[in-house]
Amino acid sequence: MAKAFYRLQRFLRRTQLLLLFLGVAYIMAGSVLLLQRASLAVSQRGGGGAGGGAVPPVPSLPVPPQALEPPALRGGHSHRGPGARRGGGAADEGSSPRWLVSRNLEIRQLRRRWFHSLMSEQDGPRAERVQPRRKVRHKGTYVGCFLDDSKDRALKGSVFYDFRKMTSTLCQDTCSESGYQFAGLEFGSECYCGNHMPQSRTREEECNLDCRGEKGAACGGVGRLSVYKVEEQPAGHKRYRNARYRGCFRRPANVSAAFLFHAAQANLTSQSCVAVCTDKELPLAALRRPDCFCGYASPQFSLHQSDGESRCATANGSGPTPPSDREFYQVYQTPVQDSRCMDRKFLPEKSSQLVALSSFPGAGNTWVRHLVELATGYYTGSFYFDGSLYNKGFKGEKDYWKSGRTICVKTHESGRHEIEMYDAAILLIRNPYRCLMAEFNRKCAGHLGYASEQHWRSKEWPEFVGSYASWWASHVLDWLRFGRRVLVVHYEELQGALFPTLRAITSFLSAGASEERLLCAESNQDGHFKRPGARQRGFDPFTPEMRRLIDGHILEVDRALRERNHTGLPSEYLPR
Repeated sequence: MAKAFYRLQRFLRRTQLLLLFLGVAYIMAGSVLLLQRASLAVSQRGGGGAGGGAVPPVPSLPVPPQALEPPALRGGHSHRGPGARRGGGAADEGSSPRWLVSRNLEIRQLRRRWFHSLMSEQDGPRAERVQPRRKVRHKGTYVGCFLDDSKDRALKGSVFYDFRKMTSTLCQDTCSESGYQFAGLEFGSECYCGNHMPQSRTREEECNLDCRGEKGAACGGVGRLSVYKVEEQPAGHKRYRNARYRGCFRRPANVSAAFLFHAAQANLTSQSCVAVCTDKELPLAALRRPDCFCGYASPQFSLHQSDGESRCATANGSGPTPPSDREFYQVYQTPVQDSRCMDRKFLPEKSSQLVALSSFPGAGNTWVRHLVELATGYYTGSFYFDGSLYNKGFKGEKDYWKSGRTICVKTHESGRHEIEMYDAAILLIRNPYRCLMAEFNRKCAGHLGYASEQHWRSKEWPEFVGSYASWWASHVLDWLRFGRRVLVVHYEELQGALFPTLRAITSFLSAGASEERLLCAESNQDGHFKRPGARQRGFDPFTPEMRRLIDGHILEVDRALRERNHTGLPSEYLPR
């Protein structure tokens, strides 16, 4: 009996070893098969040539992901996205234009580009350390390396970013065109302007970062500025071209509290007053001859209630001034940037709720992100990755959208599954006529360009309107239906009443923005992504058929908003 038990025990041990060996062999064979499939897929994507790792181009005119979602994922709601018939049925594959592709595909390609750019940035510093720094000639005069503090900037004028193409020449030209005498570069990609040379000089070795767009040229360091004295403007060059007139305003109750500097000149002009305040690095110039006042927009002088221009014209005229009209000032925005709201950072702790900043493409999402970052001091995130936005200062663009480190997350998605991933949402709505033109401009000419007349007259424009007009409506309807907590913001109302609308947005985000910071955001509202003026076209791009289609969607959305106790669409949207 004992002998039989011993033989059985030895057999089981051998069986265990055999099974272990077979299991290891199975896993190794599976790994080899997966590696072969992965290499085959990579070679197919790369076209089999030397450029096999190249990233495919981003499609120019994508469709929203809902158009390709299965009906079960949409929850049975009546969605009509690009490529879908108005009756709600799926579109035939042959009926979709060739330039319409899935937005999910665009997202994947954008994320792939982000991965490659991230890897190249991680490899960059190692390569830079082994390369000797060459001498680069600059336009202006190099002054030296100086300390900089994010809470008390060494150069207090304008600031702008370019995380990919910053050069010393670009920074100097920008500062010179705005009337500044000094330009400082920091962290390889940040440019600061000012009229007074910094005081805290440090060792040259501490300005050890190259410009992102100019290898071998010093562009400051961490908390260190490479400062240049810019070239003088040529004779006859129009200085302070970035100054703009804000309006005629009543004298504040406490002048000394409202303004930081006062000067009196016998022959004072608006140009000389702006020059004085620019030299003092202050963003507001208030003129009432012979007095020039400089300062910031503040609760004492908020610039929210302007008066008739005739009051200021009388006060600054050559004739006698009535005592009542001497209480009015002409106010100008100088080229100096209000720096009180320029500091931004990621949330110190992971947010307990994920808030979407949702809009149809072309509705002004980037502009609202700019305002939110100025007002709250925190970066906004994005469901996508747009390298041009990241390069201009939207650092949250590369952050994982569900990280909880950003105050809100940009998205254009509108499927039920995508909406229910968020705890709350700011739903930004814009006139669909403006949305469609803005998005078509972006598709054809980028964030700041305009589509050519050839684009507007091509067959792509009516195909674009036919596909995207229904998406504008379904985007709003989906967020109203599936959003858990929704704040509706109308783009046009934000334009007309920026301060109260922005305050409502920050309150919804539980950010607690101060009045000074909101006023600062109002002063810097344009940002770097505003198209220069309105491109005048010699024809109306919308045909009567297009207008009937769009007007029907407008009435549908207006009715849905009112049924859910939201404010209806602005009257200018509604067809007459």
